[in-house]
Amino acid sequence: MSFSLSTTVVSLEGDQLYTFEYAAWVTETSVMLVKVYVELGVIEPIGSMLHRREIARIGQIQRLRQDLGLNLVGAAMVLDMAAEIAQLRAQLKAHQTYRSTVN
Repeated sequence: MSFSLSTTVVSLEGDQLYTFEYAAWVTETSVMLVKVYVELGVIEPIGSMLHRREIARIGQIQRLRQDLGLNLVGAAMVLDMAAEIAQLRAQLKAHQTYRSTVN
């Protein structure tokens, strides 16, 4: 499948953004499913475009659903909790580093 130049745009911040069609193609899903994910708040578009991290999230959700048999809400919760754990670990490491330099 080939895409026109309108498949991607660059945001004001300099990030590449992609169409729903491109996201569906890359994640081997459908545009309809991408739109459902947007409507349910599972992924967050920027207008009618998606950031690379949102496309990666679609792929991760699909793998969790296929490999572990999770439903959409369960897969989204797993990814949200994993992100929160990573954030907490980073905060803990920063706190430990700070404490070791103060003591």
